Order: sequence, then structure tokens, then C-alpha cells
Amino acid sequence: MKDPIVEEVRRFRHEHELRLGQDLDAILADIRQHQLVCSRPMVRLQPKRIAPHKRLQRLASRRR
Repeated sequence: MKDPIVEEVRRFRHEHELRLGQDLDAILADIRQHQLVCSRPMVRLQPKRIAPHKRLQRLASRRR
């Protein structure tokens, strides 16, 4: 079963590649330029700290 949204994204990506001669540097530059002129704000979240697992802490303390 083909997903129409996935197919549309793949078609757009393929057309984008052909338009820029399948040059990865040109594709990335075009995407970056689009991000600069896009009116939608970009969200950058801070990385979350992962709390150490209590069991692993106990095992580590036993090894000392």
C-alpha cells in the first residue's frame, strides 16, 4: 500500500534534485536559503539530560 503523502514528498525531492543537477552542495544551499526566507520560526530545543538509572548507579558504586 502506497502512502500518498510519502509519494508526494518523494516526487518533490526528486524534482528538487533534478532542478539542481543532483548536486548535494547546491541542494543543501537551496534548502538553507529557503529556511532563511521562510516566515515560520525555527524551534531549537535544548538537549535534555538523561538521569542515570538508579540500578546502574548501584552497580557502579559496587565496582569501586
